[in-house]
Amino acid sequence: MWKDICADARISVSKTLLGLRTTASYVITGSSLSAKIIEFSPADGEKLKNILESARSQVVEVMDDFRPKAVANGNYMAEVCYAQDGKFLAVQLYQFARMSYEPVTEVKIYEGDTAQTMVKLFQ
Repeated sequence: MWKDICADARISVSKTLLGLRTTASYVITGSSLSAKIIEFSPADGEKLKNILESARSQVVEVMDDFRPKAVANGNYMAEVCYAQDGKFLAVQLYQFARMSYEPVTEVKIYEGDTAQTMVKLFQ
C-alpha cells in the first residue's frame, strides 16, 4: 500500500534527519499521516469488506453503528493510513489464506467528510 500512497499526488513524502526518517502529509490540509495495521475476527472482517466494497455515497448507511474490534491473530487484517485531521484515509483489507495475508480489496481512498466517518472504524 505504501507505493500507492507515495504515488498519489495528494500525498507529500519527505525525508528528514539526514534521510533516516520519512514523513508523509496530506497536501490539501497539510496534516501529517499515521499508519497502522489492525487484525479483525472473521465476522468483523466480512462486514468491513462489505463496507469497503459499497458505493462511496452509501458508506455511511452501510456502516450504521458498526465498530469492529481489533483481535490478536485475526483472520482479516487492514493496513490503514490516515491524516491526523481525519480528512484523508487509505485502507486495504487482507484475509489470511494459504499461510499469509492476501489482499481482498484494492487500496481504497476516502477524503473529506467520508474519510472522517470511515476513520472511526480504525481508532
